[in-house]
Amino acid sequence: MDNLSDTLKKLKITAADRTEGSLEGCLDCLLQALAQNNAETSEKIQGSGILQLFANLLTPQASCTAKVADIIAEVAKNEFMRIPCVDAGLISPLVQLLNSKDQEVLLQTGRALGNICYDSHSLQAQLISMGVIPTLVKLLGIHCHNAALTEMCLVAFGNLAELESSKEQFASTNIAEELVKLFKKQIEHDKREMIFEVLAPLAENDAIKLQLVEAGLVECLLEIVQQKVDSNKEDDVAELKTASDLMVLLLLGDESMQKLFEGGKGSVFQRVLSWIPSNNHQLQLAGALAIANFARNDGNCIHMVDNGIVEKLMDLLDRHVEDGNVTVQHAALSALRNLAIPVVNKAKMLSAGVTETVLKFLKSEMPPVQFKLLGTLRMLIDAQEAAEQLGKNAKLVERLVEWCEAKDHAGVMGESNRLLSALIRHSKSKDVIKTIVQSGGIKHLVTMATSEHVIMQNEALVALALIAALELGPAEKDLASAQLVQILHRLLADERSAPEIKYNSMVLICALMGSESLYKEVQDLAFLDVVSKLRSHENKSVAQQASLTEQRLTVES
Repeated sequence: MDNLSDTLKKLKITAADRTEGSLEGCLDCLLQALAQNNAETSEKIQGSGILQLFANLLTPQASCTAKVADIIAEVAKNEFMRIPCVDAGLISPLVQLLNSKDQEVLLQTGRALGNICYDSHSLQAQLISMGVIPTLVKLLGIHCHNAALTEMCLVAFGNLAELESSKEQFASTNIAEELVKLFKKQIEHDKREMIFEVLAPLAENDAIKLQLVEAGLVECLLEIVQQKVDSNKEDDVAELKTASDLMVLLLLGDESMQKLFEGGKGSVFQRVLSWIPSNNHQLQLAGALAIANFARNDGNCIHMVDNGIVEKLMDLLDRHVEDGNVTVQHAALSALRNLAIPVVNKAKMLSAGVTETVLKFLKSEMPPVQFKLLGTLRMLIDAQEAAEQLGKNAKLVERLVEWCEAKDHAGVMGESNRLLSALIRHSKSKDVIKTIVQSGGIKHLVTMATSEHVIMQNEALVALALIAALELGPAEKDLASAQLVQILHRLLADERSAPEIKYNSMVLICALMGSESLYKEVQDLAFLDVVSKLRSHENKSVAQQASLTEQRLTVES
């Protein structure tokens, strides 16, 4: 290490007067010392103050530039050396060197910048603002035959693509075209994996999704799926998963999705359809997720239902009822839920037997599956007949009541409440109300009326008004013990309550007067005061309902 001290002293002198021959020798000694003991040598370099001199040595013309960049890359492998490199002003000259024609200089410069900025979002953001992204994309295009340089660019892209600020810059380059071109040439799994690691974060951006689709990435992905589908080799299974996951990600963009759907005639759409009946779980999953993504607008949904997609999804679900794959169940139910949104699809899906298939998953203990199952049923029961049939299904109603208490899973709890209310609102059936009363569902509808979401409050109040109008006797006790009257008083007195909440609360008050015990509660709470104030409400419907309710309260008292 004494030699090292001598070298550093000598380097200070030669760096100052730029005597190239002795300079090269000193730099070689440093590289050797770093190879033997990187951390210790780096500390000595930091202590010597030589880093500041390096900034002046990083010039495109100098013959020692590559070696200086190599030394910086080596010392910056140590975390404690990264800030000193920044403080020595090395980033700016290194960024300038990315315009060099010399491949060795480019390689060492890329390594140096990569190591200095490793794991530092703020430094990476600085590089982005200095315009390194377009420069690196250009380099990838020019030097695509240089494996080491290509790898350096990919590693840099992988790091920078994690930052949101990079996406816009990437989108303004031809990165999609370059990566797809490179991807087509790769045979080795590791090399393809490196490209995948760049593609995944980039494909989160909608503009880049479309560019990747236009550059032909989808065809490459479909080819990989075809090649790997029957293989059990670990690498192949991993690559199949990555390719099909990326395919689904590309479909999350509206434009890229429509481009691949091609009115349902697209070869990509057809190929994805063939994944659903496959025996490979990963492909079944990707196929169902892809359909759920294609089903993001009414036109696509109607076309797919008319062309038999529902039967394919039901067959897939049937294969996963007993000890099924939860992710496949979740994906297939997501697809059915989306397909059920257009009004014209509901009756077709009901007559295809979707509810029967979906109900097979009532016993599932997995909240994501429960959530999608509830959403699918809620989308399907707009029709009175369907709502009545499901609402009289005691097993379903009992499960809904149980899930209304799933405090750990707000989504499942919310959907259960909404489905319970929808069964009453769409069926308007005494039998459905009886089933819900017998299963203990009334208290949940009353709680739902206090939800922070106006749409849920409203759905609850309308369902409760139907209960009060059609089947008040059997529900009376439960409504009282759930403190419905007190809740309605609170909703009417609260200035923050939406107009429709006030309106439906008064409709419900009038309906409750048919019960002696509930009416006594109404009288005890001095509703007249609250209601008479609402006669001058700015919303006409609320004001009119307030007048009617006031008359009822006055007459009855």
